[in-house]
Amino acid sequence: MLPSETAAQHKMQLREKPTVHVDGFLYSDEQVDSLCEEGAMSRNYCLSCGSFKTAPLDFISHSFSVSELQFLFQNVLPDLSGRTVVDVGSRLGAVLYGGYVYSSASRLIGLELSEDFVRLQNDILHKYRLADRIQVFHANVCTQQVLLQDTDVLIMNNVFEYFIEPSEQIGAWKFIMQTFRKRGSLLVTVPSLQESLDALQVPLPPGWVEELSVDYNVYLGRDTDPEYLRQIHLYRVF
Repeated sequence: MLPSETAAQHKMQLREKPTVHVDGFLYSDEQVDSLCEEGAMSRNYCLSCGSFKTAPLDFISHSFSVSELQFLFQNVLPDLSGRTVVDVGSRLGAVLYGGYVYSSASRLIGLELSEDFVRLQNDILHKYRLADRIQVFHANVCTQQVLLQDTDVLIMNNVFEYFIEPSEQIGAWKFIMQTFRKRGSLLVTVPSLQESLDALQVPLPPGWVEELSVDYNVYLGRDTDPEYLRQIHLYRVF
């Protein structure tokens, strides 16, 4: 996490259980196990200092892991040839890189509020020559009406909760529900729409989207956690 992410760090500190941010795109479970074995980090915290009475820490990631990206683009989404994919809150650019490698999407666009993360993503696009299909905009999703109206796949992974205040979250969701209306376009969310909107006491507009079934039993390798895959939800705009 960047030093500038003070709001996210503060919200993590307010959680009921001690929470550690470990980016799923940068660190696999095997790498986390190795770090724990080396004593560089721990999966547990002490319930009463000096004792063996411990409990598991909560881990949170603001990015998809590599296996989750593979699952998303190869098993959840259809063929994306000629399609435009927009990732809201693109952060490190994990969804954009995953879409570049695992799909045939013609345009992969990241929207990111942090200028530091936009600079980082553009450095990666230049270094690995990915800019033929990927663009990153330093922009708030609520300023992108024209883009959202033309988007085929909109991806939102834990996008608002830790980064903007509830009133801003409500405004952003309302804008998306009013603007992302292209018939047949797809919406991917983590967590589910219902969970995100219920937490803000915002009703889901009737007739906006329908949830599509996802086969979560696809085995992608030993680094795949089925519990994480089940957090990925797919919807289609009516």
